[in-house]
Amino acid sequence: MAEAKGGKRLRITQVRSAVGRQKVQRRVLQALGIKGHQRAAVHDDTPAIRGMIAKVDYLVEVTEVEQG
Repeated sequence: MAEAKGGKRLRITQVRSAVGRQKVQRRVLQALGIKGHQRAAVHDDTPAIRGMIAKVDYLVEVTEVEQG
């Protein structure tokens, strides 16, 4: 994955269930690498990842992670 400007990384944690959600939203969670409720994935802070987060913002919690 490409290095983000300033080395920012995001920890994306699923905090609400995807059961009963639209298929597109479930696929976004899958594409982010989140495999279930209360699971997390870490990604570079890129516009593409931010767009994916925007699609499922009410299902996930996002925190910045220091690289180092």
